[in-house]
Amino acid sequence: MIQTIRSKERYHLETDWLSTNWHFSFDQYHDPKNMNFGPLRVFNDDTVASAGGFPMHSHREMEIVTYVIAGALEHKDNMGNTGVIRPGEIQRMSAGTGVRHSEFKPSEKDPVHLIQLWIMPAVQHLRPSWEQKSFSLSDRKGRLLPIAIPAGKNGNTSTTAVQIQQDVTIYTSLLAPGQSVTHKLGQGRRAYIFVINGSLKVNGETLGTGDQARVSSERDLELSAATSSSASSADFLLLDLP
Repeated sequence: MIQTIRSKERYHLETDWLSTNWHFSFDQYHDPKNMNFGPLRVFNDDTVASAGGFPMHSHREMEIVTYVIAGALEHKDNMGNTGVIRPGEIQRMSAGTGVRHSEFKPSEKDPVHLIQLWIMPAVQHLRPSWEQKSFSLSDRKGRLLPIAIPAGKNGNTSTTAVQIQQDVTIYTSLLAPGQSVTHKLGQGRRAYIFVINGSLKVNGETLGTGDQARVSSERDLELSAATSSSASSADFLLLDLP
């Protein structure tokens, strides 16, 4: 089954510094029928305007993954970690028993477009931790490139993927017009797909920019970019979830 949710159906919030679309209940938006998809609890599509950002605040027992689409975002936390994340980088923070952090734009004028995901951890009461990894943007062309992987599963090691405390893999991909990739889901697994830009077919269902697909009870996924002469590349994220 593929549940398609269009861009315009997302909850939208606009402030003087933030334009955001929330895929699940978050902050003042509450829908008891839209709390999560498996362990995926938050998927926020944020654009932060000049001089904007998220001041120091706290989290507990959550895996927080940040993916920047355009611009740059600076992270600071009370563990002493600092880092600026840009396109081609992925950041993971395990809140564990408790952490305080902030994110701001290092640029005074250029906005930053980012995705922030919260994933409920499989193990609680862990010591908070943070990591950031880089990947080549060209490496995701025509393929599904894993950028977040389950921590310690089957001896997982990667120089380009962060490790999260849940059996979840996050892939990034950029398909040129007419290109396609396949993804096989294990028994009882599900997938969450978000189109950042372009047009993507998922088992024949067409998704546009800002659309999402929540996939369950499917074993094989065929993902293909549009083939029209005016089509742009399909830029998307895919989450493989329990």
